[in-house]
Amino acid sequence: MGFLLGAGVGYVLGSKAGRGRYDQIMRTYRRIADHPAVQGAAGIARAKVGERLKRG
Repeated sequence: MGFLLGAGVGYVLGSKAGRGRYDQIMRTYRRIADHPAVQGAAGIARAKVGERLKRG
């Protein structure tokens, strides 16, 4: 997952495809990031990281 995010960010930052393509990528990213399943998974991941940090 991290690799895909990094690849996406790299493409957006390095893209010469123009503003239209950038806007399209950002709309897709926001649609995915706002999806309830993704939000739920992110919450679970944050909770697990928090638990591990508390354990030391």
